[in-house]
Amino acid sequence: MNRQKKLQQLFKAKAKKASAKLAPKKEKYICKADRAKLEAEASQEPSTSSES
Repeated sequence: MNRQKKLQQLFKAKAKKASAKLAPKKEKYICKADRAKLEAEASQEPSTSSES
């Protein structure tokens, strides 16, 4: 691999990392079972608070 190609590869890698840092962060993935559990908890909370 010649010197110019090596340098260009390094510059592209650094630029890619820098743009990735600036990109908006993705939300953490929540598996289907956890989503169902959270939904069940959320549906229980309003009903218990309105009863008391």
